[in-house]
Amino acid sequence: MAGRGRGAEEGEETMAGVSERLLFADTVPAEVVPVLVPVPRPATEILPDGDAVLKPLPPAAIDLIRRRFRRASFSAFRRGVAEAASTELDRGIGFLLVPVFLAAGVILYYSLSAEPDLYRPLAVVALMAVCATVSRPWLKTHLVFMAALFCALGFVAAKVETWRAATPMLGSEIQTRLTGRVVIAEEMANGRVRLTIDLVSTAHPKLRYAPDRVRLSARRIPGGVEAGSLVTGYARLLPPTGPVRPESYDFSFDSYFSGIGGSGFFLGNPKVIPPTDPIAQTSIASGIENARENIADHIRSTVGGPEGEIAAALIVGVRAGIPEDINEAMRRTGIYHIISISGLHMALVAGTVMLLLRGAFALFPDFSSRRPVKKYAAAIALISIAAYLVISGVVVAAERSFIMLAVMLIAVLFDRAALTMRNLAISAIAVILVSPHEVVGPSFQMSFAATAALVGAYAGWSDYRAGKVRAPPAKRSFLRFMSRKLAVGAGGAAMTSIIAGSATALFAIWHFQRVSPLSLLANLAIMPIVTVVMFLAVASAVMMPFGFDGPFLYLMGKGLTAMIAISAWISEWSPVDAVGLISIHSVLLATIALVIATMATTWLRLAAIPFAVAAVMIIPQARTPDLLISEDAHLVAMPIGGGELAINRARSNEFTTDNWKRALKAETLVPPETFANGTLDIADPVDLPPGSPFYCTGDLCIGRHPSGAIVALAETREAARPACDFADLIVINDATAYNPCRDPRILVVTKRQLARDGSAAVFFDPQSATARATIQYAVEKPYRPWHEQRRYSREARGLAPYKKPEKPQAKPRPLSSGG
Repeated sequence: MAGRGRGAEEGEETMAGVSERLLFADTVPAEVVPVLVPVPRPATEILPDGDAVLKPLPPAAIDLIRRRFRRASFSAFRRGVAEAASTELDRGIGFLLVPVFLAAGVILYYSLSAEPDLYRPLAVVALMAVCATVSRPWLKTHLVFMAALFCALGFVAAKVETWRAATPMLGSEIQTRLTGRVVIAEEMANGRVRLTIDLVSTAHPKLRYAPDRVRLSARRIPGGVEAGSLVTGYARLLPPTGPVRPESYDFSFDSYFSGIGGSGFFLGNPKVIPPTDPIAQTSIASGIENARENIADHIRSTVGGPEGEIAAALIVGVRAGIPEDINEAMRRTGIYHIISISGLHMALVAGTVMLLLRGAFALFPDFSSRRPVKKYAAAIALISIAAYLVISGVVVAAERSFIMLAVMLIAVLFDRAALTMRNLAISAIAVILVSPHEVVGPSFQMSFAATAALVGAYAGWSDYRAGKVRAPPAKRSFLRFMSRKLAVGAGGAAMTSIIAGSATALFAIWHFQRVSPLSLLANLAIMPIVTVVMFLAVASAVMMPFGFDGPFLYLMGKGLTAMIAISAWISEWSPVDAVGLISIHSVLLATIALVIATMATTWLRLAAIPFAVAAVMIIPQARTPDLLISEDAHLVAMPIGGGELAINRARSNEFTTDNWKRALKAETLVPPETFANGTLDIADPVDLPPGSPFYCTGDLCIGRHPSGAIVALAETREAARPACDFADLIVINDATAYNPCRDPRILVVTKRQLARDGSAAVFFDPQSATARATIQYAVEKPYRPWHEQRRYSREARGLAPYKKPEKPQAKPRPLSSGG
C-alpha cells in the first residue's frame, strides 16, 4: 500500500495502492486534441424548403458508403487488436505463455498413438531454435517460431522422462518368494499394513524379469519392521492394472512413473531377516521415513481416533489410516483437498512462521528499524516449508506447492512482488520440466487452474481499485469495525471458493465425474477451523522436540473433531454428486478460456468469452456407454434406467463399481438374479423386457438393455454357443476361447481381447441393421512404454490360468517281513 507522497500538498488526492501492471503503462502523455464547437447555422440552411423534395441516394452511393464504413470498422478493430497485443507483450505475456506451450507439447506427446523416437523431436527443437533466431527482425514470425520451440521442448521433456523412468513392470500374475528392503510401511484403516519394497531377490520360482519395486499388503508385520529393514515372504504379485473404463485414470501410467512395477499381497506374514548391508539400512532416505513414522505414531497415540489419523496426514503426510467414510464425506463436500498436503498447507505454514517472526521482531524495535526483518522472516519461512516438504514425504502435490511458495518467498528476498502471475509461471515451468507426466494428471491441472484464477482475479481487482480515489475511512466503533472485518473476511473466503471452484469444475468432472454442490458452504464453515488447526500443527511441530506439544495436539484434535462433524453433516444433506461424462473438447476449450482470462490484462481478455460459452455448450456431447466391461472380464455393468446399474456378480470390486456409477449417473446397483435349478425361468430370452437385470444360471448370464439389445455373459465357449441365436453381445470369461458364432452382426468379446486392450465400453445402435454393437477399448496399439507389459500375460497369450501342479501322493511302503 502506498501512502501520501512526501511532496504532496494538503488537499491533494492520493491513491491507496499502485498496481504492478500500471508500471508498464505508457508514460508519454497523449496529445491533447482540440474540441471543435460547431458554428450555429440557420434552419433554412439545414432543412429544405417546404416545396423541396428530398431525393434518395442512388444504390451505388449507398453501397459505397457501406463498404467504406465496413473497411473503416475492420481497420479500426485491427488497429485496436494490434495495440492491445503490443501492450500485452510489453507487460510480459510472452513469458506467461511459456508454460502453456510447454504443457501443450507434453500433452501432444502423451496423446500420440505410438511411441516416437528421440532424434526427430530434437531435430525439430534445433530447427525451431534456428528459425526463431533468424526471424527476430519480424516480430510476428518470431513469436510463432518461439511458440513452436517451446512446444517442441515440452515434447522432448516428456520423452526424456519416459526414457529416464524405464520402470520394469510385471507382465503376469505369479506367486513367488521374495526378499526385499522396506521403503515405506503404512498402516491402513482396515487394519492391514501396506509395504513398498525394493526387491533384492525372488525364488520358487525365480523371476527373470522382476520389477525393481513393488507394493504389497500384509495382515500383520513383525515388530521392528521399519524403512530399511529386510523382509521375506511368499507373495502373490499382480501386474499394474489399466483404466477401469476407457478415458479413465490409468493406474499403469502412474505406476510406471512412480517406479512401481507390481502390486499384490503376502500369502502369510512376512518375516524380518538380518540386513546384509547395514549402510543401506541407515541411509538418509530410510532415516527420514522412520522419523516420519515415529512422528505419526506419536501423533496418533496423543490425539487418538480418526482425528489422530488426520493430524498425522496434515503434519507428516501419512494418510493411509483415515477411515473411508470420512474420506468419502470430505469428497462429497469438496474439502478433501485439506487432507492432501498442497498449496493451502504450505501457505498456512509459511504465513504462520512469518507472522510469528514478524511479531517477535516487533518486540525489539531498535533491531527491527535497522534490519530487513521481513526478509529474515521470509528466509526462515522458506527453510520451514523445505523442512515441511521433506518430513511430508516429498509427494508430488507438496513438491509443486513448495516450488510455488519458494519462488514467492525468494521474490520477497529480492524486493519483488510475491503474488504475481510471473511467479506462478516460473513454478509451472519448473514442475513441467522436472515431472512432465504430471501435466496430464488431475492434481497439476486443478491446482494450477485454481491458483491462476485466484491470482488473475486478484490482479484484476487491484487494477480496478488502483483507478479509484477513496476517501479516508470514517471513524467506527470497535463493534462495527470488527463486524466489517468479519464480513470482509467471509466475503473474501466466499469469493475465493467460488473462483477456485469455477476454475476447477470441469477438470473435476472430467477426471472424477463428480461435483460438490455444497462445497461453498463446506469451505466457508471449515476454513476458519483449518486455519486454527494448521497454526496449532506448526506450534506442535516446533514444541515436539522439547516435549511440550501435548496441549497443541489436544486442541488440534478438538478442531479436527469439529471439522469431521461438520463435513459429515453437510455430506448427509449433499445431493447426488455424480454428473456423468463430459467431452474432452469441452475441457480443452475451458482451458483456453482460463488461460486468456487470467493472463490477459487488456480488453483482449474478452476473447475468453466465446471459448467459455463453447465449452459449456458442448459438455453434453460425450456419449454415455451402454455397457462397461472390466479388463479381467469378471465384471460387466449395464444401466437399465431409473438410476439403476445392473451387474453380473453379487460381490464386485467396490472401487470399479463406484467409478462406473459416477460415469453412468447411476445411484443403485442391481445384483444378478440366480436360478439354483440350472435353468432360466424364461421361455425365450427375446421375451425379456427392455431394461432387465442379469439372470444367471450355471455358466451363463442374460440381460437386456433398455435399447432392446440382449447381452450374454459366459464362462466358457461351450456355454456361449447357445447365445449365438439371440444375443447382440457375448462376453466370454475365457482366454482360450474364440468366437463361437457365425453371424458377423454379433459382437463377441473374449478375455484374451480384454487382457490385450484393457477395459471396454460398448455402444448399442438400434437403428443399425448390420452391427448393433460397437466397442471402444481403453488401451490402443501399438503399446506405449507403460503398457508394454500387457502383451506378456497368460491371458493375452491365450493361455489358461496357471495351476500349481499337485504334489504326487506318497506310495505306501510294503510291510517288512519282520513286522
